Amino acid sequence: MEDLSLHILDVVENSIEAAATKIEIRIIEDISKDLLVIEINDNGRGMTKETLSKVLDPFYTTRTTRRVGMGLSLLAQAARESSGCFEINSVLGKGTEVKASFQYSHIDRKPMGDIKSTLISLMISYPDINIIFVHQDEDGTYILDSNQLK
Repeated sequence: MEDLSLHILDVVENSIEAAATKIEIRIIEDISKDLLVIEINDNGRGMTKETLSKVLDPFYTTRTTRRVGMGLSLLAQAARESSGCFEINSVLGKGTEVKASFQYSHIDRKPMGDIKSTLISLMISYPDINIIFVHQDEDGTYILDSNQLK
């Protein structure tokens, strides 16, 4: 994937596949700490400990439509390639939290991409899912809640 907005789209589609009805996407840009953080939290069905232990294996997927699940492993790789880290936590029946951090100024950090189009696409394609987008930077915090738009 060429930009981070496409990684976000992929993770959110995983959340939707897991029957999430509420998905929060949080982007934190802290230039003073040279840090970019992307967090995606959902209230989907979550994962078992066994599934969670395999989720970064690109040749493991729970989907029946294809035999590989590259999305999370590619996001983890993108974070590591820019001196960042990747975390995923999940509780069966409660939901999943994905967090990727990046060194903001790292030459290998992928660009954010067209986050606006990604959000519009998600909100139009999945009108019954509450998508909350939070963007924090040094100028403040901006929140877009699809339920408020309705």
